[in-house]
Amino acid sequence: MFNRRAFSLLSLAALTAACVPSGRGSAPRGPSGQTPPPRPVPNAGWDAWVEGYKTRAAARGIAPGVINTAFRGAGFLPDVIEKDRNQTEFKRSTEDYLNIAASDERVSMGRQQFGAYRGVLNALESRYGVDAQIIAAVWGLESFFGTRRGNVPVISALSTLAYEGRRGAFFESQLTAALKILQRGDTTPGQMVGSWAGAMGHTQFIPTSYLEYAVDYTGDGRADIWSDDPTDSLASTAAYLSRSGWNRSLPWGMEVSLPSGFNPGLLGRGKGKSAAEWQTLGVRAVSGRGLVPGSILAPGGIGGPAFLLTQNFNAILRYNNAENYALGVGHLSDRLAGAGPLAAAFGPDANGLTKADRQELQRLLTARGFDTEGSDGVIGAKSKAAIERFQASRGLAVTGVPSADLLRILRS
Repeated sequence: MFNRRAFSLLSLAALTAACVPSGRGSAPRGPSGQTPPPRPVPNAGWDAWVEGYKTRAAARGIAPGVINTAFRGAGFLPDVIEKDRNQTEFKRSTEDYLNIAASDERVSMGRQQFGAYRGVLNALESRYGVDAQIIAAVWGLESFFGTRRGNVPVISALSTLAYEGRRGAFFESQLTAALKILQRGDTTPGQMVGSWAGAMGHTQFIPTSYLEYAVDYTGDGRADIWSDDPTDSLASTAAYLSRSGWNRSLPWGMEVSLPSGFNPGLLGRGKGKSAAEWQTLGVRAVSGRGLVPGSILAPGGIGGPAFLLTQNFNAILRYNNAENYALGVGHLSDRLAGAGPLAAAFGPDANGLTKADRQELQRLLTARGFDTEGSDGVIGAKSKAAIERFQASRGLAVTGVPSADLLRILRS
């Protein structure tokens, strides 16, 4: 997790959600096979920086033996620098983010995993007061339920980012925290792998957050977030959210319908009202449940999906300070609990296409031999490549951009 933090990414994502560096705010992460870990390359500047850092680390209480062992085999990773400088490529609309965060595949896998770990998740809910489905939803967005935990050597990644200097002080603090973790004996340099930005485990803790919040729930003497067993990671996430102000008597929020003529000036976080006040204004819960006190957010404007958000939404934002991410966690948690897709639809996108239009475009492209590898309505890299190939085959301007004109051509 990025500490509330100096970042915003998405993803995903990484799918993954809004967009910032933890891989947060990034698009939620998908289940596809991981690429090989990046290879270090010789870099004299990094070598010199590391020698200077070793002195600073020793002054901060890190034993020389721990320092030398940690850096044995470490190296400069140019791929990490590239990812850090190109995060804006992963920004997505709220509609796309939610479609990815609660895709059919993620919901299906999540329900299976929730069933497999129901006992642990329910016990954590009882102990920490955080909804079991919320804990599972964070797991789902951060690592696709443990299938995308990252394989980048953390010491190499953090030292590369600290040396590069764009956020040097932050990443040096994370590097020192990582060495403290190794000094405690919680893991080894070889096992300490994660995202390009140093986030680790099933629910992607950065080193400073690990030191402050990680929980040894299994009782084996260490908080093992690197294990295939997600128990300590899930417990650590529950502890984090609990200490961030989670109120067990409230939901994260809920989808609501707004009456005709609703004043858009009432929308926005920080403009909270009581449940009775919202009721009087004509707001209704889509599920038919009673309302709760909170603020209303309508990411796509009046007419699209609207959400009544409680203080628990702010606790999720402490985990990742991106509204799309927090909405993704909340929506996925509802789906894991058995709810269906959002009741309201987002309007046409910037290209004039609705989700149904985009799904039809993907299906038609695939049927014509230009495979988009899915028809979720999210125009990602594979869909753009399919559009480009189709446009080239027809002698059209190759833009990769979906449009109403392109859809008409495909229909014909």
